[in-house]
Amino acid sequence: MPLNDEQLDRYARHIILKQVGGAGQQDLLAARVLVVGAGGLGSPLLMYLAAAGVGTLGIIDDDVVDLSNLQRQIIHSTPSVGCAKTDSAVETLRALNPDVKLISHTARLTADNAPDIISGYDLVADGCDNFDSRFIINDVCLAQKKPLVSAALSQFDGQVATFKGYEVDKPCYRCFIPDHPGTVGNCAEAGILGAVAGVVGSLQAVEVLKELLELGDSLAGKILLYDALNASSRTIRLPKDPGCPTCGKR
Repeated sequence: MPLNDEQLDRYARHIILKQVGGAGQQDLLAARVLVVGAGGLGSPLLMYLAAAGVGTLGIIDDDVVDLSNLQRQIIHSTPSVGCAKTDSAVETLRALNPDVKLISHTARLTADNAPDIISGYDLVADGCDNFDSRFIINDVCLAQKKPLVSAALSQFDGQVATFKGYEVDKPCYRCFIPDHPGTVGNCAEAGILGAVAGVVGSLQAVEVLKELLELGDSLAGKILLYDALNASSRTIRLPKDPGCPTCGKR
């Protein structure tokens, strides 16, 4: 569908980019992205994807908004405390951009429901906070040949990577972390500088948009590391593990 007058105005700063243009914006409007987690990473990620005009955004989260979330989870507000995060996120995003179709999955992603949910999307953006979910997401994206843009946070730093283990020379998430590393402190236990989540979630949004628009260098096969205390970032190579039990023989 051609862009209407309101869309031409809303997305004007995208359209004047020669790498995007009207055709690229139409591609974004036709895209379907699932965001896992509406927390510290999911908040800026969802807001930038909605603002960019990604046509269909799925949001999966089984948690409710807590007052302690508001220090970094900017998609939620004080009146949302006690509400499902999916409902709160949908309300914020609908006000931001009514162009976007929002699908909320108020549930925990499991091995049972993940294949059906993920099958309805072109790309998955993982902002969850536990390794069990990350492994499930990786395995389903690998089986369905869906790009996976993953991000993670710690106290003052974070990381972003894109996984396409279904390609011959690209790793999957299990090439990076093959087994559950055991007990790892979450934000509630270790703390986090709230704005770090904003930086890393925004970087994740950029990589999602790059994948949808086929722009620049993909992070597939690499990982971007951000260190807030040293005001630095670096990108390192992440090779495919030929012995990976999940993607090594593909």
